[in-house]
Amino acid sequence: MRQLAVIFGLQGPRLTASEKAFFRDANPWGFILFARNIETPAQVKALTQSLRECVGKNCMIFIDQEGGRVQRLKSPHWYDYPSLGVLASGYRENKGQARRAIYLHHRLIASDLRALGINANCAPVLDVPVKGADPIISDRALGANAYQVIDLAQAAMAGLMVGGVAPVIKHIPGHGRATVDSHLALPKITNWVPRLMGSDFLPFKELADAPMAMTAHILIEGLDANQPVTLSSKAISFIRERLGFKGLLMSDDMDMKALSGDLSALTHKALSAGCDIALQCSGKLPSMVRVAKGARYLEGEARRRADMAELCAEDPRDFDYKAALSEYMMLTVEGSHVDG
Repeated sequence: MRQLAVIFGLQGPRLTASEKAFFRDANPWGFILFARNIETPAQVKALTQSLRECVGKNCMIFIDQEGGRVQRLKSPHWYDYPSLGVLASGYRENKGQARRAIYLHHRLIASDLRALGINANCAPVLDVPVKGADPIISDRALGANAYQVIDLAQAAMAGLMVGGVAPVIKHIPGHGRATVDSHLALPKITNWVPRLMGSDFLPFKELADAPMAMTAHILIEGLDANQPVTLSSKAISFIRERLGFKGLLMSDDMDMKALSGDLSALTHKALSAGCDIALQCSGKLPSMVRVAKGARYLEGEARRRADMAELCAEDPRDFDYKAALSEYMMLTVEGSHVDG
């Protein structure tokens, strides 16, 4: 059965009868979980099993589990991970130790996710924040220097993939310079593109072999003065050709205020512009129906990229969780152990 080129959220910790019927009929490529879907380990595991039963496939199930401000799994059932900014802060003093901490951070997260049936993580953030930018990125970043971000992002991706979790680099081609939060409004970047190539765009160019990337809902005037990246064939051609990104390209949430218009039309426009997958996070059934109406089935190059991304979520290698957590805690200054 063909899969719709969409990742859907859902409303609560358990599937409703309406959601089951809709997902069975729409057959989306994947799903994404949020805090509203999380209660206990047993409940999350049952939920991911139910989602896969709906589509009859070991589909991709995503989450945003970065650490710090952005983590959907929290205490008392899961470890409270510090932000990447905290881990990256010691890079200048000890690069090897910072790399190791970032690797363990993501390897431990991968183990947490796999135990629940989650096999894709919308991380790491490759955005390079600048002074005066909106704080939406800030301490989520791996540093304020592109070369540091590249180095630590490689460690982050390795930790996830060795743990059987496919990473999603974000937000391509770079959100760190935005002066407004794209959840609330459309950021506009006026800087000269050659300058951005040596800073904002550089981590994405250097990690162009990542299996998946999430677009930034930003307007970059030097790429397209009229359309945000997600909806711009010009910008997406730049990502493919100039940055060399060959993996699966998924949109950021189509419900964010940076985009305006009918969800069906926006979904059609994003996929026509070159996104492989449209992401819709709200879990509201009327919105999901509109996105489904504007979507298309996965086929051709998009299907090939999706298949490759799935291969990056194969069974993890053997892992001593307790030993890794002990080492990780020695390397970090924040965080608290899970009860039990």
